[in-house]
Amino acid sequence: MRTLVRTASVLVGMTVCVLGGAVSAAPLPLWAEGAPGAKGTEPGDIPTITVYPAQVPAGGPKTAAIVVCPGGGYGGLAAHEAEPIAQWLNSIGVTGVVLRYRLGPKYHHPIELGDAQRAIRTVRARADEWNVDPQRVGILGFSAGGHLAATASTQFDSGNPNAKDPIDRQSSRPDVSVLVYPVITLTDPHTHGGSRRNLLGESPSQELIEQMSAEKRVTKQTPPTFIFHTADDQAVPVENALLYAMALRKNGVPFELHVYEHGRHGVGLAKDDPILGTWPGRCADWLATKGFGEKKAKAEDRR
Repeated sequence: MRTLVRTASVLVGMTVCVLGGAVSAAPLPLWAEGAPGAKGTEPGDIPTITVYPAQVPAGGPKTAAIVVCPGGGYGGLAAHEAEPIAQWLNSIGVTGVVLRYRLGPKYHHPIELGDAQRAIRTVRARADEWNVDPQRVGILGFSAGGHLAATASTQFDSGNPNAKDPIDRQSSRPDVSVLVYPVITLTDPHTHGGSRRNLLGESPSQELIEQMSAEKRVTKQTPPTFIFHTADDQAVPVENALLYAMALRKNGVPFELHVYEHGRHGVGLAKDDPILGTWPGRCADWLATKGFGEKKAKAEDRR
């Protein structure tokens, strides 16, 4: 069973800060009265989102928004896959919403999915306040966060119109999905064992394993998807990306798949790598075709 090695520090919280002229709010608890299933009141028991609004001229158009799910094997949250991603989204005209979801081994499914769904619903419920178009809300995830993003993209609902909480009336379906070196399957031999263990516990049933293997849950309603992976990823095999892409193809869901020949797991934006560092530009171009932000890739990034 592979062990996921993450060199980044763990994301433990965020404060108000200025990023390239964009001001992020303080972390916002997803449930004001306490999260369902919470086992305490420590920071790890309180799922939050931190909103990094895209800067638009006064009176300008509403922006798209993307919920960001950092990776970390469902046991941590990698800092380099959180705030820097919101900054990058801001640079292409998209509001970034960083999700701090609850983690194993303290929390197991369906807690993590519930946190992601609540984040999407919250963005839609507060769209006017945050100058966001509620019809353009996506999700982006890295590694185990990619599994969470894929799960949110294949297990969603249209909301409960009779719910007392107005947030619960909103749809949890993302409009687009971006999966970066994602964990997809929880079945052997291509799963990432640590992610499966933290999400499902030590001895999950085969039925639950199958249920939480995202490639088995794709339907025609799964949102359009961008996928980035590397062929020699030693932590999360590239078969994860390929399985999801094949499922999307089978169901007629638009997708774009980029598999680079070489690259370690967990590169984030890969700013220090002239080859892997082209993936954000390719993603920005794809997002622009879906009405999310502006095309930013330079000609040399498309070689």
